[in-house]
Amino acid sequence: MLYFNLAILIAAWDELVVSRYVCPFERNEKMNHRHILWITRTAVLIALLISAQVVTRPLGQLVTGSLVNLILAVSVMAAGLPTGLSVAVISPFFAQLFGVIPPLVQIIPVMAAGNAVYVLVWHFVGKRAFINKYAPSITALVIAAACKFALLFIGVVHIILPIFNDRLAPPQAAAITAAFSVTQLFTALIGGTLAILALPVIKKATGSDKK
Repeated sequence: MLYFNLAILIAAWDELVVSRYVCPFERNEKMNHRHILWITRTAVLIALLISAQVVTRPLGQLVTGSLVNLILAVSVMAAGLPTGLSVAVISPFFAQLFGVIPPLVQIIPVMAAGNAVYVLVWHFVGKRAFINKYAPSITALVIAAACKFALLFIGVVHIILPIFNDRLAPPQAAAITAAFSVTQLFTALIGGTLAILALPVIKKATGSDKK
């Protein structure tokens, strides 16, 4: 319940920032209902994300990272780009708070950017119609995973770590390098694959497949 209440506050703030300045909605009398629905969906997904990070932390990066990427893909594909971006940016802050990622705050902006790229690719590629109904999702999966992996690997391992390496013990530096290497590609691919399998059921349940 604490996570959900916190998520409600975050979603309400993001509604002001993301939906008005990044992805503005059309303003009319019907928007009150849409705003409430947007806040509710975003809050639920943020709460789900926080819970997944906390509960699966002992299971390791492969499990937690895959679930995070699953939630990112589902957020943008089922609830829209503003929700997807909100969840993407918020995710690394809670990952740092709950000790899911290494204790180096400088990597948070890079992780937020990686998540945002992942979400944007799913939005602009995964929602297009070409070849057949599976091609957009599979294409988005591969491109999104590769882009996120490349951004995190270059940004953290080759930029952030060399700058702040003197503040870290060798085992810490090695752990961060391992966490932001090929494992990121695996978790992005696994999470995206799970999203492809789950999205038809989720869209049918929420009625978003009829829009």
